[in-house]
Amino acid sequence: MGRLIGLLVVAAIVIVGYMYIFKAGGSAISSPHSAPNAVGAQNDILAIAQAERSYQAENGSYAPLDKLLSSGALSMDKPAREGYEYSVEPSSANFRVTARCTGAAPGCTGFFVDSTMAVQPLQ
Repeated sequence: MGRLIGLLVVAAIVIVGYMYIFKAGGSAISSPHSAPNAVGAQNDILAIAQAERSYQAENGSYAPLDKLLSSGALSMDKPAREGYEYSVEPSSANFRVTARCTGAAPGCTGFFVDSTMAVQPLQ
């Protein structure tokens, strides 16, 4: 009788686990894949922001992303990461580098950084 109860408890745990992972919108499965991309996207926009600061120190102005790449201020093979696309909005006194989610990935968060070098979530 004790073995039967133990078997039923194990079966219940397996069923609940299956429902959580496969039936809960896939969020439990996609989270491990999106977390590294989110961290990578944050690192990428920080690198772009640092290139903006270097470009401004040398040229006296901020530049759009294509100008950073063509001038050599930014050496990024592919200015994008799976699930994110980047943009730069330069102005005369500041800049804003943005990483936006490209797909409908559940829980995907966009980020931005400006001359303060503080990465913040998009609202």
